[in-house]
Amino acid sequence: MSQLQPLPLPASLTPADQDALTELFRRGTAENTLRAYEQDLAYIGAWKAAAFGAALAWPEEEAVALRFILDHARDLRDATGPAREAAEALVAAGLRRGYAAPAPSTLDRRIASWRAFHRMKNLPSPFDAPLIKEARVKARRAAARPRQRKSENPITRDVLTAMLATCRTGAMRDLRDHAALALAWASGGRRRSEVTALNLDDIDARPMAERGLIRIRLLHTKTTTPDQAPWLPLKGFPARSVLAWIEAAGITGGPLFRPVSQADRVLKRRLTPGGFREIVAHRLELAGYPRDFASPHGLRSGFLTQAALDGAPLAAAMQLSLHRDPAQAQAYYADVEIEDNPATDLLERRQLD
Repeated sequence: MSQLQPLPLPASLTPADQDALTELFRRGTAENTLRAYEQDLAYIGAWKAAAFGAALAWPEEEAVALRFILDHARDLRDATGPAREAAEALVAAGLRRGYAAPAPSTLDRRIASWRAFHRMKNLPSPFDAPLIKEARVKARRAAARPRQRKSENPITRDVLTAMLATCRTGAMRDLRDHAALALAWASGGRRRSEVTALNLDDIDARPMAERGLIRIRLLHTKTTTPDQAPWLPLKGFPARSVLAWIEAAGITGGPLFRPVSQADRVLKRRLTPGGFREIVAHRLELAGYPRDFASPHGLRSGFLTQAALDGAPLAAAMQLSLHRDPAQAQAYYADVEIEDNPATDLLERRQLD
């Protein structure tokens, strides 16, 4: 965000006011969004340097915006010319994976970031021009593709149980992994960014003695803001696992989940989303699955898939998963094989002759 300083709104805006406005943008933007902005800014800047030999302009020219859409709306694997040459520079810089057209959602996100940069500077965006807007629509339709799963497979209860069974030595690493995986799955299928963002004061253990559960506050989610932060219940052994980790690690404040050294010592810094991804891959491998059997999103899809298999109402599952769009959550229910649908056993459950 350091490069995204807003331009003065009135001419009399002081440098101190500019700094305050920049800080306001930073504090009012989710951490995940800030990271995406930084990545998109690096990509966009490198693309313009490669395509035009120039730095980003504010406001940007419509011709540049149109060229950006055209360069990213077609497959460049067998192409030649300026678009391919710019792509080669991005691949060499590690900013682009290959020469296939990026997913429409990726292009949309980078354009949305570019537009946001203009708003932060109180400038009009070239992407609001009628021709550019229409080109975006056509590019999206031309590159439409089937919805891709974020995880190859869902981590259903049986898979999770096998993963948790590898965390039984009593070592700090095992205690942490058991607690993090159990919490992520049982609290509604939490995203890795949500798990790693948790602090100790996001855990309310007071209900444990009487009700056998703890409550978890989620300050950082895609669908809620900090002032709407939900408190979600965590029951049974997942709750006990989290409390056992807190006690064994001696955590008195700060990040809930942290790296563990090779000497099995708990470090002070926060576990990163990448670190949580490694936990999932490592525990899958120890449980006898391929490391790429599922991504961390498999915990989220696995929770909803298991809810469907167990006959839990969609609305009840969504209360924990915090999906806002029923259609999106319903997709996991629809993925359940029809013969596994609990509704097929309604008559059998009555045990009628």
